[in-house]
Amino acid sequence: MRSWQERVTHTLLFETGGLIMVTPLASWLTGHGMGKIGLLALGLATAAMLWNLVWNRLFDIWVPTRRRSLMQRAAQAGGFELGLLTMTLPVVAWWLSIGLVEAFWLDFGFMVFFLIYAMIFNTLFDWIMRQRLARGKGQ
Repeated sequence: MRSWQERVTHTLLFETGGLIMVTPLASWLTGHGMGKIGLLALGLATAAMLWNLVWNRLFDIWVPTRRRSLMQRAAQAGGFELGLLTMTLPVVAWWLSIGLVEAFWLDFGFMVFFLIYAMIFNTLFDWIMRQRLARGKGQ
């Protein structure tokens, strides 16, 4: 089982990397300024961090291993993204003054990106943590 400290570290690293990649891309795709998209991205990242802590803690209980199969990784990433999409879709539509359908397709595109990013990030994070634990440097 992962500690809360490990989960907080995981969440902060994941969201920081996501913000760095997504904010300029979202600004370019939507035509909205970096400031408007940046504030939205920061709010969504905050919501995502809180949801990440809850979702991954629950997933750790359901699948208590560091060696997860591809299907388990897909379920972990997919469950996270689906939950986040459900919570944030109305906020995105309101903030960007767009309809729910347009907000859905925008969110869907980023959901696909983050599914791939999450699978790669989580696999690498777990590999690094296994290496640290094998050397006795972490819990």
